[in-house]
Amino acid sequence: MTVTEAIKQKKLFMLDYHDLFLPYVNKVRQLKGTTLYGSRTLFFLTPDETLKPLAIELTRPPTDDGKPQWKQVFTPSCSSTGRWLWRLAKAHVLAHDSGYHQLVSHWLRTHCATEPYIIATNRQLSEMHPIYKLLHPHFRYTMQINALARGFLINGDGIIESSFSPGKYSMELSAVAYDKQWQFDLQGLPNDLISRGLAVEDPTAPHGLRLAIEDYPFANDGLLLWDAIKEWVTDYVSHYYPDPSRIASDKELQSWWTEIRTVGHGDKKDSPGWPDLKTPSDLVHIITTMVWVTSGHHAAVNFGQYTYAGYFPNRPTIARTKMPVEDPTEEELKIFWDKPETTLLTCFPSQIQATKVMAILDVLSNHSPDEEYLGQDPEPALKEEPAIKTAFERFSGRLKELEGIIDKRNTDQRFKNRSGAGIVPYELLKPFSEPGVTGKGVPYSISI
Repeated sequence: MTVTEAIKQKKLFMLDYHDLFLPYVNKVRQLKGTTLYGSRTLFFLTPDETLKPLAIELTRPPTDDGKPQWKQVFTPSCSSTGRWLWRLAKAHVLAHDSGYHQLVSHWLRTHCATEPYIIATNRQLSEMHPIYKLLHPHFRYTMQINALARGFLINGDGIIESSFSPGKYSMELSAVAYDKQWQFDLQGLPNDLISRGLAVEDPTAPHGLRLAIEDYPFANDGLLLWDAIKEWVTDYVSHYYPDPSRIASDKELQSWWTEIRTVGHGDKKDSPGWPDLKTPSDLVHIITTMVWVTSGHHAAVNFGQYTYAGYFPNRPTIARTKMPVEDPTEEELKIFWDKPETTLLTCFPSQIQATKVMAILDVLSNHSPDEEYLGQDPEPALKEEPAIKTAFERFSGRLKELEGIIDKRNTDQRFKNRSGAGIVPYELLKPFSEPGVTGKGVPYSISI
C-alpha cells in the first residue's frame, strides 16, 4: 500500500507533539537532568484494528549558539543498532505523551477548566435553583483537591516539575495548550473525537458517529456513557424548562453562563466554541459537557494511571538525555556502542523520580471507601420530585447495563485493544468500583 492509498483509506494516524513542544525544546535543555524534542509518531491501522507504529520524528530547532536544526526519523529495525535507537526514540515520545497527558488531558481539561464552572455556580445560582441542584454533586471536592495539587503536585519544584520532561516550564506549557487548543464545545466527547480525526458525523451510525478506529475502547464505552448522561440531563432540563422562554427569563441562569464565559474563562471569551444559551437544548448540551468532563473524562484519564504507568518503562515521565546520534561526543558514542542498555537506563527517569511518580500515581488512581459514583445515591433534593426521581432511576439503570456491556466487550476476542494475552481489559468507564486501585469506577466529581 502506498502512502497516498493509506491516507485515502484513513489508515494513517499521528501522535503530534511537534508544534506545542518545539518552542520549549531549547528552554528545557537549559535545565539540568532533562531534555526535550518536538515529536511526531506515525501509526498504521492494521486489518485487526490495532495501531502499528511506523516512524518517530524527533526535532531540535536551531540553537542560540549557532547549531542548525537537528531532525531525524527513527523506524523499527532488524539491526541491533536500529533496535536500540528505536527503543530510545520510543522512550522520548512516551515522555512527551506522559507530560501531555498529565498537564493537558488531565490537569487542564478537567481540574483546571472546571474551576470557573464551580465558582460561577456558587456565585450566580441559589442553592434552590434546579441547575445548582443538578450540578452540585459534580462540583463537590474539586476546589479542595485543586488546592492540594497546587501545594504539593504542580507547585514550583514539586513532583511534576521535578519528574516530568518540561521541568519548571510545565505549568507554562499547560497554559499555552489552553490558549492554543481549549474550546468549550470540544470538551464534549462526540466533538472531541471529531476534532481529533477519530470520528465523523454519520446519522446512520450508532450515537450519530462513525469511528475511524472501530475498536477504540475509550470512544465505544464513552459514547454509551455520554448518551446516558445526556438522556438524564435532557429529562431533568425538560422538566424545569419546557420551552425557550423559561431559559431567557431565568436571570440567575443567564448570569451564570455569562460569568463562565466572560469572567471565569475571560481570556477565551471572544474565542469560537461557546454555545448560546437560548433554548433547552442549548442548556442540555452545556450541562452534559460539564458533567462528562467531571465524571467520564476525568475517570478515563485518572483512574488507570497506576495500571498503565506504575511500571515506569511502559510510560516514562521524563527523558533525561538526548538521542546518542544527535551531535554525539566520542564518549557518548562509545557508551552507546558498548553498553546500549546503559544509554537507555540513563535516559529513563532516575530511581528517585520513578519512585515518586509511582507513589503519586498510586494515590491518584485510588478510590476512597466512601467514593460517590455516578448514578448512585441521588441527592436528597432529586428524590423530592417524582418525575425527577423516576428519570434518575432510569439513568442509574442504564449505568448498571453499561457495566455488563463493558464486561462482555472485554471478553470478546474480536476486540484486540481490550482483550487477549497480556492486554489490560478496558474498564476505566465502568461506572462502579470497589475501594482501592481498581482501574475502573466513574465518580460524580473530580475529587482526587
